[in-house]
Amino acid sequence: MLEIREGVFWTGAIDWNLRMFHGYSIPAGTTYNAYLLRDELPTLIDTVKHYGFPEMLGRIREVIDPREIRYIVSNHTEMDHSGAIDRLLQYCPEAEVVCSPKGAEELRRHYKRDWRLRVVQGGDTLDIGSRRLRFVMTPMVHWPDSMVTYSETDRILFPNDAFGQHYASHERFADEVPAGVVDAQAAKYYGNIVLPYGNQVVKALEAVGGLDIDMIAPSHGLIWRRPEDIARITGLYARWAAHQTDPRVVIVYDTMWHSTEAMARRLYECFTRENVPVVLMSLQATHISDVVTEILRSRMALFGTPILNSRMLPTMAGMLMYLKGLKPKKRLSWTFGSYGWSPIGFKEVEASLKEAGFEPAGEGKYIPFVPDEAELESLADAVAMLKAKLSA
Repeated sequence: MLEIREGVFWTGAIDWNLRMFHGYSIPAGTTYNAYLLRDELPTLIDTVKHYGFPEMLGRIREVIDPREIRYIVSNHTEMDHSGAIDRLLQYCPEAEVVCSPKGAEELRRHYKRDWRLRVVQGGDTLDIGSRRLRFVMTPMVHWPDSMVTYSETDRILFPNDAFGQHYASHERFADEVPAGVVDAQAAKYYGNIVLPYGNQVVKALEAVGGLDIDMIAPSHGLIWRRPEDIARITGLYARWAAHQTDPRVVIVYDTMWHSTEAMARRLYECFTRENVPVVLMSLQATHISDVVTEILRSRMALFGTPILNSRMLPTMAGMLMYLKGLKPKKRLSWTFGSYGWSPIGFKEVEASLKEAGFEPAGEGKYIPFVPDEAELESLADAVAMLKAKLSA
């Protein structure tokens, strides 16, 4: 239990061991944040994943008897946030679950329970004593039911999944860890969870832009409490939502007999000689979610694969399928690789990248079997062309 503001307590749970979430790697684990507002009508903002219930309950008991809880706000139905509601209601059966209209539908579909629901609309308020809570609908950031809760008295925004990070630590505030660490975790979270919903993020930022916010308390990771940190994370969200990128290149590849790898490494060397920021990522050594984090800030991505049975390698197919769901925009792509009898499989790579939202930067480079030095050196011409496109 931690009092983050007078009468406002962090009562969440920490999962130090979780390493995969929604298909992306989280080597630092995660937190499920819940917040207890001690007032005349004690209110809990969100809960935790089902297995974190005992930890959450113990922290609530350090503040009040759970039977005193009158409202449980469910900002988002996803089960890492709503998974403990049913068990908690066994301790406070008269409590009302506050949710959006879509949240009501989804809670009923998930849990098949006849809970007491208080359905709120955007702009509705709830007085719980000395505090007034205001609700703002943020649909598709990142589910249709999503909303945020704002405590007018405390000037705290409880945005559920927005502004979060998958990061387990004993620190609770973003300013307690190096800025580079928390920003990197926030970027990975945005790239792998929120990226497809840029337009909705823009609307959500506009909706909360008029609020006087002293603290942002998300449902995963660290809490933003310093003005400069709040300005930084909201600025990053605005940048990411607008698909703004840096003139950087990420080279993503897999290889069978090192021919495609040789091409990837030569491309990397050529970009380096041209003083273009570039990252080289092998799909044999790098999780696709880490690739997405680099793509989030890079204007250009190069994808290299050999051909197997007239198709791209399965690892590259998985990478491109993942990107189709995330729908990055305003980014360039270029393809390369080696093949044996026919380069027909590269058509599928090119088509997949277009479907994912990338704009082709030029005709790809495909070399049969093992590239010789002259063929590798010819990649310098491709890099010169790509550099020009990068800075256009």
